[in-house]
Amino acid sequence: MAKSKLIIIWSVISVAFFILWVLVLYKARPPEIKTHDVKITEIKKEESGNSSYIKWAEFKPTFEMLKKASEIDIKTKGEISWIDLLAYSVSKTYGSINENSLNFIDECAEKTEKGEDISDGLKYFDFYKEVYTAVLGNFIGPKGKDYGLIAYSPIAEGFYYNHYNDFGSARSYGFQRTHKGNDLIGSVGTPVVSVEGGYVEAIGWNVYGGWRVGIRSYDKKRYYYYAHLRKDFPFRPDLKQGDEVYAGQVIGYLGRSGYSTKENINNIETPHLHFGMQLIFDESQKDSVSEIWIDVYNIVKFLYENRSEVIYNEESKVYIEKN
Repeated sequence: MAKSKLIIIWSVISVAFFILWVLVLYKARPPEIKTHDVKITEIKKEESGNSSYIKWAEFKPTFEMLKKASEIDIKTKGEISWIDLLAYSVSKTYGSINENSLNFIDECAEKTEKGEDISDGLKYFDFYKEVYTAVLGNFIGPKGKDYGLIAYSPIAEGFYYNHYNDFGSARSYGFQRTHKGNDLIGSVGTPVVSVEGGYVEAIGWNVYGGWRVGIRSYDKKRYYYYAHLRKDFPFRPDLKQGDEVYAGQVIGYLGRSGYSTKENINNIETPHLHFGMQLIFDESQKDSVSEIWIDVYNIVKFLYENRSEVIYNEESKVYIEKN
């Protein structure tokens, strides 16, 4: 009888400790702030103990917004930042895009010229500014003696391609998942160029992406993923992991490799370049379940205005950038 009482008491104590443990974990969850199209989650860094980073974000600005904001930035040679203009416009509507978004860009430009505080009253302005700086941080700047767009389209000048907004569409090879990039449909052998300068972090075969190259921007905020490159001759001959590349440099060739555990196999029906951009606010996000891949469709449209000129080298049988 006494033994049964002890078992009951021990069970009650165990349940009580379990409930207490669950409550402690619940209280320790990182706080989440939700808006219409964005969720901000701050997570404490174990190594620093007092700093935080963005865990999740989206990129919503349209091509028209990018074009208008960039034209103002270029016209003023950076005195009015296009990143500020975009952050202002989107924070005015809590992350959504509507018929007033372009007008808000003009409104922000006028306030900036008058020296007014453009962030006043905008709760999420700083958040959007940080996100858009991570996305567009090295797209516009000094260009020789001029100032303008210094990032390039991933497809070289003179080569046709087509694309549509396929970010988030379903993919089933291997497992059910969503598409985390933009497919640029073109011809096998089309030169693929680096959008901006940085370092080769990954190169070689990937089961899903086939022959692929991963390039990290100099500021380490952006990881560019170029996949499904050409069978047999996917990369420029001298390209290897750790190499530095510059904006507009030929890095490989469009193809249809991938969807195979065996290397150098074409299992992609339509030749195309899968182009993706991952945002990295903390190194723990690089290869994890908390990766942030953004919709680059409008960015690709925008970069069409600056395409790298290439020439064919008869001796090496490869394309090289003209300048």
